[in-house]
Amino acid sequence: MRLVALIMAGGRGERFWPKSRKKLPKQFLSLTDDGKTMIQLTVERILPLIKMEDIFISTNKDYRALVHEQLSQIPDENIICEPYGRNTAPCIGLGAVHISKKYDDAIMFVLASDHLIKYNSMFLSTLKDAALIAEVNTNLVTIGITPDYPETGYGYIKFNPDQCMGRAFSVERFVEKPSLETAKEYLSSEEYLWNSGMFVWKVSTILQKFKELIPEVYEGLNKIQNAFGTENEATVLEKEFYDLPSVSVDYAIMEKSKDIYTIPGAFGWDDVGSWLSVERIKKSNEFGNIVHGNVITIDTKDCIIEAGEKLVATVGIKNLIIVDTEDAILICDKDSSGSIKKILENLKICNRNEYI
Repeated sequence: MRLVALIMAGGRGERFWPKSRKKLPKQFLSLTDDGKTMIQLTVERILPLIKMEDIFISTNKDYRALVHEQLSQIPDENIICEPYGRNTAPCIGLGAVHISKKYDDAIMFVLASDHLIKYNSMFLSTLKDAALIAEVNTNLVTIGITPDYPETGYGYIKFNPDQCMGRAFSVERFVEKPSLETAKEYLSSEEYLWNSGMFVWKVSTILQKFKELIPEVYEGLNKIQNAFGTENEATVLEKEFYDLPSVSVDYAIMEKSKDIYTIPGAFGWDDVGSWLSVERIKKSNEFGNIVHGNVITIDTKDCIIEAGEKLVATVGIKNLIIVDTEDAILICDKDSSGSIKKILENLKICNRNEYI
């Protein structure tokens, strides 16, 4: 069966402010030393498995030009622009009806545009195994990540180690982000995986799930699909997508379905969720600092410093995140990095939208 990929690239990346902005969010930035952007790396890593003409990008309508600029080989008709943000279920559903219009059926990989993978051959091997499971009956497959510490910022997947199909285990339930103590229990049980948000299924299977579990979304998607190629396509998309509920595919589909399998992934996955992620993807110097750009440090330890052409000089500091851009500077204690989004909330309240 044909293999296709839907890469979700409509997020704002607010926790990477002030580098990530509304006009240039995280997935279109380069955060690694190779100079490639996150979305370019995502496409590049799946090319050994999926042809370029079978890669679809789901993004915000404001980012069509950015996708064209950074992924010039992606066919224009494969860039799917959502007129409004409606969470992952409508996003995936819209991608599925586009793919089903092009092909009778296909194995559909749903991937994020802003993850990093360290061991690509192992990742591709996992995807191949997931495709084999997804091709059987109406199986839904999610890629779990084998946890190596008690993370409280991720959802978890509880699997049954005694019920398996190849490398995949039957999923018992999905659980929300836990407390630290609960996360430690999950880690010690060896029966929980991090929920990576990567999915594999047949297009026909996921559309049938939409029809059964969220019929109001399915009906709207059908109207959108029927308008493809007509003069009313843009108008119907605008109206119908606006009316769709904002709901995640985890809540609407995965938590309510049977025949769900998960494959544990151990391929060096990182969701690059905040500036603290830089510590996991870049090497620090002998003082524990990660620096980029025009930087001088004196008696500075365990800091993340992201500078541009302007000199950033630090003296006698530790455990800080410093990010300098043309019009904004972030200075943040690492332990408070989770509150960076509050800056954006304040900017919105103050109508300082030029900094968002």
